[in-house]
Amino acid sequence: QVQLVQSGGGLVQAGGSLRLSCAASGRTFSSYAMAWFRQAPGKEREFVAGVSGSGVSTYYADSVKGRFTISRDNAKNTMFLQMNSLKPEDTAVYYCAAGKDWDYWGKGTLVTVSS
Repeated sequence: QVQLVQSGGGLVQAGGSLRLSCAASGRTFSSYAMAWFRQAPGKEREFVAGVSGSGVSTYYADSVKGRFTISRDNAKNTMFLQMNSLKPEDTAVYYCAAGKDWDYWGKGTLVTVSS
């Protein structure tokens, strides 16, 4: 069983930056691919970024490519999402997920970008 605890998020002006963290329990953290998803009001949850278990491979939605950076520190069982040049359309609840079929989810953290 893996538990994911999120931190970070909050209110920021457009053009600003935020960093999200996702701390995982369990000794097999490095064996799991991990990802960030988000859900904006009235919209479906969407993939934002993903990272392989080793951290070598990363994947991004086109909407965040060049602005967001996903990373992980397997020694600390933690994944990060550095969000720069934030836009109002990035406003959403952000979730971290882990596992082959995204079996494990964090509870979500709200990111609000004001114009």
